[in-house]
Amino acid sequence: MFDITDLRSTIVPKSDQLNAEQLLGGPMTITVTDVRTGTGEDQPVSIHYEDDNGRPFKPCKTMRKVLILAWGHDARRWIGQSMVLFNDASVKFGGMDVGGIRISHMTGIPKDIHVSLTATKGKKAPHAIKRLDTGPDLSEVLKAIAAASNKATMDAAKGLASPLVIKTDIDQAMGAYKARVAALRATSAAPKTGAPDTAAMIAAIEKCADLVTLQLHSDEAESLPAGAGRDAVMAALLKRDGELAGIA
Repeated sequence: MFDITDLRSTIVPKSDQLNAEQLLGGPMTITVTDVRTGTGEDQPVSIHYEDDNGRPFKPCKTMRKVLILAWGHDARRWIGQSMVLFNDASVKFGGMDVGGIRISHMTGIPKDIHVSLTATKGKKAPHAIKRLDTGPDLSEVLKAIAAASNKATMDAAKGLASPLVIKTDIDQAMGAYKARVAALRATSAAPKTGAPDTAAMIAAIEKCADLVTLQLHSDEAESLPAGAGRDAVMAALLKRDGELAGIA
């Protein structure tokens, strides 16, 4: 069964590589896990990334120049770096606009890159690569979560995690957060003396600016006892989820 929150998997062509058509729904951030070379003259480099499902990114010659300029000629140093790929509809083949994969952002560069590279015979085209900020270091986020001992410090750890953009980092941080919540509940010796402040929870949900933080609020809401307060919180979550999805 398909995940209806992301239908890009339904337009994946039968191919051995990432295809520009897969990016019709928007840019994709990938983190390099391996780089291999082959015998293909036009696409000799295969860049594997997390969850590539056997479809590596095979950059064209122009993008290989960008990669070498940004990360160096030793591809072993590329592993662990991230970049944003997008479908550039202006890419031509046989005189027709067919679209092609281009890089818009990269980690591991101190500042934005602006360079003019040969695009077609005798013609050069400007390329701008922006610095990709992946947010705080994952290890620092995990340390903050592990050290959290109350709602205030858990909220602080949640705030530290919210700027993360790499999917695997987000998943790991969310997993650690859930595990810490469970551990604090299990080891809490003091009984709850009052009803949860659902009004404060709803206010925080309404101010939520991203889906990652909203998911953390949803996890917190799961512990609420059944009743009108829980229903109100769940309604606020659904409403804000729809609003953020519309913004995205």
